[in-house]
Amino acid sequence: MTIAIDIARRDNGAPNTLTFDVLVRDAASKSRHRVTMSRVLAERLGGGVSSAEQCLDAAFRFLLEREPKEQILGQFDVSVISLYFPEFERELPKYLA
Repeated sequence: MTIAIDIARRDNGAPNTLTFDVLVRDAASKSRHRVTMSRVLAERLGGGVSSAEQCLDAAFRFLLEREPKEQILGQFDVSVISLYFPEFERELPKYLA
């Protein structure tokens, strides 16, 4: 089943935190998520090469291999992914490639 991930950056007025609206769609349904990520974490995860949006897309693809879109939290910070999946930061470069 093909899944589409649409990411829109929101202006939250916070200089060090990025906020995104994420829509995950497949043929049957969709789920919406509000996701935050610090600029420092985006830089670390992207290795200075990938954008914050690319990192978030990779993070969602990582999550979707482990759980259905409906089980992904509706609102969260990217930093909490490692609490649920300790391998997240180690595995993320595969999803950025």
